[in-house]
Amino acid sequence: MDSLLLGSFPKASLGGNSWRRENLKKICFSGSYTAVRVSRCREWDILQRYCAVGSLPPQQRKHHNTGTKENSTSYRRHKKFLVNATAGHPLDSEPGAYNAKNVWNTMKNATDAFYRFSRPHTVIGTALSIVSVSLLAVQNLSDFSPLFFTGVLEAVVAALLMNIYIVGLNQLSDIDIDKVNKPYLPLASGEYSVGTGIMIVTSFVVMSFWLGWIVGSWPLFWALFISFVLGTAYSINVPLLRWKRSAVVAAMCILAVRAVIVQLAFFLHMQTHVYKRPAAFSRPLIFATAFMSFFSVVIALFKDIPDIDGDKIFGIRSFTVRLGQKRVFWTCIWLLQMAYGVAILVGATSTFMLSKCITVLGHAILASILWSRAKSVDLTSKAAITTFYMFIWKLFYAEYLLIPLVR
Repeated sequence: MDSLLLGSFPKASLGGNSWRRENLKKICFSGSYTAVRVSRCREWDILQRYCAVGSLPPQQRKHHNTGTKENSTSYRRHKKFLVNATAGHPLDSEPGAYNAKNVWNTMKNATDAFYRFSRPHTVIGTALSIVSVSLLAVQNLSDFSPLFFTGVLEAVVAALLMNIYIVGLNQLSDIDIDKVNKPYLPLASGEYSVGTGIMIVTSFVVMSFWLGWIVGSWPLFWALFISFVLGTAYSINVPLLRWKRSAVVAAMCILAVRAVIVQLAFFLHMQTHVYKRPAAFSRPLIFATAFMSFFSVVIALFKDIPDIDGDKIFGIRSFTVRLGQKRVFWTCIWLLQMAYGVAILVGATSTFMLSKCITVLGHAILASILWSRAKSVDLTSKAAITTFYMFIWKLFYAEYLLIPLVR
């Protein structure tokens, strides 16, 4: 760029050195570099000498170039100054600044890709459910001890590691389908190679089992093992497996993990392993298991509504493909409304006034919001259906905030 710029200056016959000096001043000192003008006097002198050489006769120019190697060397050393000034780059930029920016961008992109790979709505749901169910084992304030928080942390970390294995394996098995349904996922978009995906899911499942083993809690270990078996059978494409191809079996897998394993196994982890108490199935635990059975069925049905195009292409016979989006959508809404109705009745029979007021009012509000949102959904828009699916997960989170208050 500097050679083109200097070559575009006219010769001495068109204004000579005075023209060159004036235009170089405009180039070098225009823009936002007023603060560094004084510190660049040496560069200005070098450029003046360079322009002067261009206006000399050929013989004198040759003599001048031979006798002033230092000046030409200095010019080459400071070419970057002219290029930066004309291109509008900061004069004091260093290669390290660009390297640091590239490293930051690389880290940011890697974090974003892993965030999408981990399916964060499932991660949040798993963490909230375990914390909520663990609170059901609390009988008095003295139970909130370091032992309680350690037990919850062990369960949450081990379960999240297994959760990422399950959702990662599902993406590895559904790359072609996700290119149609969810092209933003790292494997479908090409951000992750298949080898990278395999490395991630393998390392996470190993870490999950390792943590479950060293904790020494049998309820926790069996929760991880059953989740591993069902999650693998649900996704992996081998004979007799890939149960997601059957709508009923797929729904049963999700119900078994979300409604049964999470409620019972993690409650027993806190009850028997952390607190060393005998196993007991309380009223709140039975309510949580029953309510989440409804919710798990809804999630299993609703997740296929926005994915109908890819499922049709690749032969996944989901309920949405068989019955249509509208029928499955309203089936899910009525199932949730029934669940909220039962929850209101359970709350109304509580002997604790605070529990009664919060659970009845809370479930009534959630049911009203659900009905209001459902009536405004455009079932012809995939974006609208996907947004409403994420709203279903928010209701899922809200329920786990209410479950510990059911007494």
